[in-house]
This record gives sequence, C-alpha cells and structure tokens, in this order.
Amino acid sequence: MLVSESAVQRHSPIREDDLAARIDALPASGGLWGFIVLLSLGGFFELYDLFQTGYISTGLIAEGIFHTGTQGVFGIADQAAFASATFLGLFLGASLLSPYADRIGRRVTFMYALLWYGVFSLGMAFQHHAEGVIFMRFMVGIGLGVELVTIDTYLTEWVPAHLRTRAFAFAFFIQFLSVPAVALMSWWLVPQTILGLSGWRYVVIIGALASLIIWLVRKGLPESPRWLLQQRRFGDVRTVMQAMEKRCGMSEQPDFPLRESPSATHPTARGRFKDIWSVQYRGRTLMLVVMNFFQAIGFFGFGNWLPALLSGKGASVTHSLLYAFFITLAYPLGALICSRYADRMENKWQIVLSCLTTVVFGSLFALQNNPVWLILCGFFITWSNAWLTYSYHSYQSEVFPTHIRARAVGFCYSFSRLSTVFSSILIGLILQYSGSVGVIAFIVASMVIVMLTIGIFGPKTRGIDLENI
Repeated sequence: MLVSESAVQRHSPIREDDLAARIDALPASGGLWGFIVLLSLGGFFELYDLFQTGYISTGLIAEGIFHTGTQGVFGIADQAAFASATFLGLFLGASLLSPYADRIGRRVTFMYALLWYGVFSLGMAFQHHAEGVIFMRFMVGIGLGVELVTIDTYLTEWVPAHLRTRAFAFAFFIQFLSVPAVALMSWWLVPQTILGLSGWRYVVIIGALASLIIWLVRKGLPESPRWLLQQRRFGDVRTVMQAMEKRCGMSEQPDFPLRESPSATHPTARGRFKDIWSVQYRGRTLMLVVMNFFQAIGFFGFGNWLPALLSGKGASVTHSLLYAFFITLAYPLGALICSRYADRMENKWQIVLSCLTTVVFGSLFALQNNPVWLILCGFFITWSNAWLTYSYHSYQSEVFPTHIRARAVGFCYSFSRLSTVFSSILIGLILQYSGSVGVIAFIVASMVIVMLTIGIFGPKTRGIDLENI
C-alpha cells in the first residue's frame, strides 16, 4: 500500500524547540484571549464554590442544619467541619487524581473534573442534615482539586512565553469575578426563602447549573500540543496547532521542519512520582510545598472567614455580608489591573511583593473598627491576594517539564489544601479565644514565611520557554 509523501510528513517527528517557537509566534489576538476565557470559566466555579463557605454558612445555621461550637457533628462548629471537608477533598483530588492529566491528557481530565463538580454540587443543594452537606462538600472538593491543577498546566502549555504571566492574570480576573458574584448573591438570597427553599440552596444550585452549561460550551477545546508531543502524536500536534493559528487569525503556516535529531525521536515520556524528587527538581518541589502550605493560610484564612472577621469588629450579619461584597470586588479588579504589567516583573518577586502588601494591610486591618477603614484595608488585602494567586499559579506550573507538570503541580498545590483542612479549624479556635487580631497575626506570619521561601530559593522564569526553565 502506497503512502503519500504528505501523509509521511504529517506524522514525522517534531522537535520540542520547533513546537515552542510555533506557540511563541501566536499573536495576542481576540481568538487567543477567547480561548483563555473558556479555560478560565472552569476556575470560576472553583473559586465560586470555595468562597461559598463563609457566605452560605449563616443560612445553614439559620435553617438549623449547621450548629456552632461543640454542638456540631464532630464536636466543633459545623462551618469549620464544612471548610475542612472541602479542603480535604481538594487535597485528595489535587494529589491523587491530578496525575491523570499527565496520563490521559489535559482536556479529558479537565472535562471530567468539571462534570464531577457540577453533579455533586447540585446534590449538596438538596441535603437536609449537616452530615449530608459535609459529605457532598467533600466530594465536590475532589473534583475541584483536579480542575484547577489541570487548568494551570493547560494554560501554561498553550500560551506564548512572553504572555504567560499576563494570561494567568487575565484568567484570574475571569475566575475572581465569581467572588463578588457569590458575595452579592449570598447577601441577597441567603436571608430569604423562595418557593419553600432556603436562599443558601439557590446560591449552590446556580453555581452547579452554570458549571454544567459551561461544560457543554467547552467540549470543543483542543488538547495541549506539548502533551500530544510527549505522547508522540505528531499528526495531532499539527492539527491542533493549525486550528489555534486559524483561531488567532494567522494565515496557514508551513509545516514543522524535517530534522534528524535525537530529541525528535525520543521515546514517550512517562512521568513518575519519584521524578519530582530527582536532583534536578527536588529543591523546587520542597520550595513550592512550603509556599503552598503557608500561602493558603493567608488567602483562605481571610477569604473564608471575612464575614466572621467583620462581625468580630462589630458589624451585623447583614452589614458584614454587604461589606464583604465591596471588599471582594478587589479580587477581579486587582487581577485585571495587574494583567497590564504582569509580564514586566519576575513571578517570584510578584509573589514576594504581594505577600508584603498583605502583611502591611493585614496589620492595619487588625487595628481598625471604622467601617470605611475596614473596607479599605480589606480591599487591599484582597487585591494582594489576587496578585499572589495569579503569580504563584503561573510560577509553579512553569518550573516543571511537561511529562511531570500536572503530577508535580498537583502534589505541591495539594499542600495548600491540606494546610487549610487544619487551619480552618485552627482559625475558628483563634477567632473564638483571641478574636480578629489573633487571626490576622496568624495570617501575617504565614505570609512572611512565603516571602522568605520564594525570595531566597525561587528560580527566575520570566520570558523563558518552558523547555528551558
């Protein structure tokens, strides 16, 4: 059987540096930004769901499902158990299931994780006992733990090197729109009962149904070309690159050059857990484990407990939810503003400076009682958290090679979820015995550790192709 020359060329090997050059040539067009938006919508629901913790808990308590103090299911406040179950699920999803993105592909893992989230989130909305709500929340967390890790690897591998951090900043602008959205809906819906259902249920249902709609919209997303290259699926690499170039408004490009090179014929790379502990990557793994463990205390310690912190400052439940809405506007606004200059500074220094901002304004927040100053300090803490989030998500997905990227990022990222399992309970106890000042001191100390870890041990990545970092 004769095989045409074009067919042979289509399936001929491709070098990593040739693919990187082709991706770097993609223009910052509306097509590329539209692709980034579609990816970001999955992360929208992770943050929407995570920030429900502080906002819908008041509704669960009012309905008699959740209890405070030792009357809770596990002898602690049910809100703390709810938050801990969420992050335990996130830890298991990120650490145990995210490696599947290295095995079966970014796109497939991405779609399964979003569907998982939507189904179990919808199930949580119709629970009537604390045990059921907390269990469903745990299952939701597993899907979310896989989702965001996959988004990070997917986005990193598709975006040109000179746009990488800026793309993450814009992606988190889209994702962070979920935070004021859930705050506003909670302020409006949680105090109400509509058609016999408590308002907190509608907050959950809206997020679940919207995620299932987005699942349908994103079914046509292309697979990562870098992952396809690792699998030696050279024909598929050509197909997805041509489709993306067309999406970006580029004319048809010449085929990849035919080159005889050992790098073009390497065997399929199979990442293993021990690879992230090799001499080359061990230091990066340890650095990111420490960073993730402590940054999560600052980020979720403030975000999940914001209404409670404001109540501790004397605000009523209604006012604390309204104040929280204005403060959470800083999440999308901060990411959008930062996207204008995100590629002009090394990611490691953006992480350090964002933590420093949290330290400064967190200390000021602890000293305030005036509503205007509380909102202002809270706004800047939230803005710095947005800055920290996009910079470290971009950073940790850059420093590992393609064949272990999802596994390594998932493992390191899972420690942010593990730390929050315990810090959620610990913050509840600190708030009970030391008040808002004690919580803020705990957050500030955690951010100082992040600053030192990344500032001293973090490698530089700005403008460097993934294959060369």
